[in-house]
Amino acid sequence: MATVYEIVKGLSQAAANAYDGALGEDYEPISTAALRREEGNMLIDQRVMDGFNVRFYGNRMILSYQSEIQLKEVYASGFETEMEQRIADISKWLKKEYKRITGDAVTLTKDGEIDVRVENASRVRSWVVAKMHYKVGGLDDAMQVEAPSRERLEAGWKTFLEQGGWNGKGGKRPDNDDRKKDKGPQS
Repeated sequence: MATVYEIVKGLSQAAANAYDGALGEDYEPISTAALRREEGNMLIDQRVMDGFNVRFYGNRMILSYQSEIQLKEVYASGFETEMEQRIADISKWLKKEYKRITGDAVTLTKDGEIDVRVENASRVRSWVVAKMHYKVGGLDDAMQVEAPSRERLEAGWKTFLEQGGWNGKGGKRPDNDDRKKDKGPQS
């Protein structure tokens, strides 16, 4: 059974191995088969800037995909389905790469719907950011973010707040404070 650290480290390393121009063990370019930059002929076609990243919170992972895009692609039918398929292909590649790196398998289960956001900087430049949340197999449900945190207030701050702090309520004013009593700090 892999630890939390090993699972997160393996998935992070798998995502890191997908940078543009990465070479595999046989010194051949790594292909995720899910990124648009790998489509077409790189010598004569316009290069597309795209990529993905992973973030973790509790027992979940956020897989984000970002890419340059033309507005005519956004308005075409099936755009959201295409983004969902692209993210599904990336997660499939991540699982395969994780298995290659660690020798163990990991499960990624969809948690919710895809979130697609398209922005434009001008009439020519537009980009898309698509996010999907996944539940990572092997991570405990007790790791969820909703668990309350314990109070960690330092002793010095605690005594400061008990003495009245900045609000002047019950706190002793310093000797050099020459303001009128009724003109305390506004809260």
